[in-house]
Amino acid sequence: MTESRHVSTHIDRSAAEVYAYASDPRNLPAWAPGLLKSVEQVDGQWVAESDMGRILLDWAPENPFGVMDHHVTVPSGQTFYNPMRVTVDGDGSEVVFSVRRQPEMTDEEFERDCGAVQADLNALRDILER
Repeated sequence: MTESRHVSTHIDRSAAEVYAYASDPRNLPAWAPGLLKSVEQVDGQWVAESDMGRILLDWAPENPFGVMDHHVTVPSGQTFYNPMRVTVDGDGSEVVFSVRRQPEMTDEEFERDCGAVQADLNALRDILER
């Protein structure tokens, strides 16, 4: 079984607004700048430039449930599954990203990964609450 940690933030915007913005891969460089420099669609595939090189993104199809699960394929060819959701939370919403610990990760690397995801979600919140 894979260890997971659910990292989240509350956003003072409707779940529909958050989903519309966060589920569009073109917006990723704005709220996940440590991961991606640019994103474009090439022949129907989302392609991003990152510090690791060119990566591929495969997002869940648009849906009414707030599911933003996605696969990230890094230059080595390894693919990572990232569960992500936006749900109604009172007058706002909550975004939850499940960070999956990879088998070779040290405790320090896992903590750093979780911290990076939290920073990205906080940036997403800050952008949407402006």
